[in-house]
Amino acid sequence: MSMNDPIARGLAAGWNITDASKLTEDRTVEADVVVVGTGAGGGTTAEILARQGLSVILLEEGRLYYQKDFQMDELTSYANLYQEGMSRATADGAIAILQGRCVGGSTTVNWTSSFRTPAETLNYWSQNLGLSELTPDAMAPWFEGREQRHNMSPWQTPPNLNNDLLRQGCEKLGYSWQVIPRNVKGCWNSGYCGVGCPTNAKQGALLTTIPGALDHNAQLFHGLRADRMVRNQDRIDHLLASAMGADGVTPSGITVTLKAKHFVVAASAIGTPGLLLRSQLPDPFQRVGKRSFIHPVNATVARMPAKTDPFYGAPQSIYSDEFNFKEGTDGPVGYKLEVPPLHPAMAAGVVAGHGQQQRDNLGQLPWMQSVIALLRDGFHPDSPGGTVSLRDDGSPMLDYPITDYLWQGLKKAYLTMAEIQFAAGAEAVQAVHLDSGWYTRWSEAKTAISNLPMKPHRVRLFTAHQMGGCSMGHDPATSVVNGFGEHHHISNLNVHDASVFPTSIGANPQLSVYALAARNSTRLAQKLAPSG
Repeated sequence: MSMNDPIARGLAAGWNITDASKLTEDRTVEADVVVVGTGAGGGTTAEILARQGLSVILLEEGRLYYQKDFQMDELTSYANLYQEGMSRATADGAIAILQGRCVGGSTTVNWTSSFRTPAETLNYWSQNLGLSELTPDAMAPWFEGREQRHNMSPWQTPPNLNNDLLRQGCEKLGYSWQVIPRNVKGCWNSGYCGVGCPTNAKQGALLTTIPGALDHNAQLFHGLRADRMVRNQDRIDHLLASAMGADGVTPSGITVTLKAKHFVVAASAIGTPGLLLRSQLPDPFQRVGKRSFIHPVNATVARMPAKTDPFYGAPQSIYSDEFNFKEGTDGPVGYKLEVPPLHPAMAAGVVAGHGQQQRDNLGQLPWMQSVIALLRDGFHPDSPGGTVSLRDDGSPMLDYPITDYLWQGLKKAYLTMAEIQFAAGAEAVQAVHLDSGWYTRWSEAKTAISNLPMKPHRVRLFTAHQMGGCSMGHDPATSVVNGFGEHHHISNLNVHDASVFPTSIGANPQLSVYALAARNSTRLAQKLAPSG
């Protein structure tokens, strides 16, 4: 099996990969370009630059895990593959943050949903934010190119029942629904996408652009954290990075100094503002870390008469955009409806109750179904987003206050989701909320949910999509980079990840990041191309 694995094959063939936990002394390395982060943005950037003949060094704070490590075990996978061992949360602890921390970043652990940036969002950016080149027409070829690179297409296999019940409920109520495009090849429909694909079907950065870059002589350091960039006037001179020890999280005391002509930061919407803040780069209008968006997510769970086995099968295959832009782009908050997989460990952290009550609830897991709503934050004055700042130890932290505007949207989403589940035949529905009971009729649920207190820590909130914090725009007074990801004040620095989004996007972001990074890296490659 192992030699069918592109990573095992590449390691055997002598790819230039350094496990920083094995370094015993400080060292300095040099390349044309240093890329910080190996997720959707970093992988795309590294491959495009390396194919143009530029020497590239990739930096990843997490470790290199690949097929042999993906054992479909929730507990070790969450600990190894996610930021803060999957316990990352917003500053007040009220919103759980699901984010990858491994080679491939979140594309290694996501649920494979692959959407283009909605036309409404691109139109809003191009018409209102001075990003006139980012129209749907201008972006279409970039989306198409990435759909091919990552093998994205609408899922052909019938949805699992967990997802099909969303379709059934929408049909009954006359709401629109569609099939989700997925970035998979030869998918076994096992359902374990969230803990690393055991069959190498998922076409995330780990199996596409990272091997593509390494095949073109890029160098990868993993277990290496970018600490700060050191500036000489309007240029980055070098980057200082700390090797992680054998545990993957504690610095070993070894420093790697990286020198390059150009630096690309693609460390995520939490990691990138963190690095820029630690580096104390010019930020005259205090824009770094501001306007961070998260698609705040709430959920309902239903008990169904038939077994749903919500842990098996493609995790996400049906969605509804009925409510996403229904009230205009900048009216009351819109939301996208999707389905989450319910694996036992993940479900235990979500399903209500403690002790015997939780045990009884989890005993019902094979009959459970869930719907989630992803709120489209950032399009309205009452949805200004959150702020990334630094803790005392220099690590980044997201503070995200939920405004009344968003609470209203969350309540409305609870009601929509419960109504859909009852329409699909649910025996009982519960809002994922500390004060919610199980409701056995829609009329009962409607009254009860309408009266639930909408407060942090009562409403259980999640984010799997971190965006913003290094907004793109043409005006340095309101943005950090321009529409090509080029930093407004540092001439050899680009940002190529979801941190550049000026609002959230209203869809799972991986394809948006891939496409924008491809467009901006293609331009950067032309700028840096070796002469001759």
